[in-house]
Amino acid sequence: MTFGASIEELKEAGFETNYVVSGGGISLVNPDGVPWSSSYISVPGDPIAAMTSNLAAEERARAGYDQLLTLATDPEVIKVLSFLREREVVHFQRFGEMLNKLNTM
Repeated sequence: MTFGASIEELKEAGFETNYVVSGGGISLVNPDGVPWSSSYISVPGDPIAAMTSNLAAEERARAGYDQLLTLATDPEVIKVLSFLREREVVHFQRFGEMLNKLNTM
């Protein structure tokens, strides 16, 4: 969190570029600094294709949290990552339920 951080603290943390670009607010970039774009959103117009894509996205997110959990050592960070991972699992389950309903229509 950078709210209320001094310029020195931002520089020490390596966030001076983020501060220049976003004034300390949210910077919509990935970890490599590549800006977010609406081109990342795919709307196929087919509900089965959309649910299948959503299932894959949830699994990728879950896998990412699994990888982060293997690196984490702070119990509070592990708690948060575990919650976020579980949320991806629940999303996957709900999208799967919807896909099953769509396939029976």
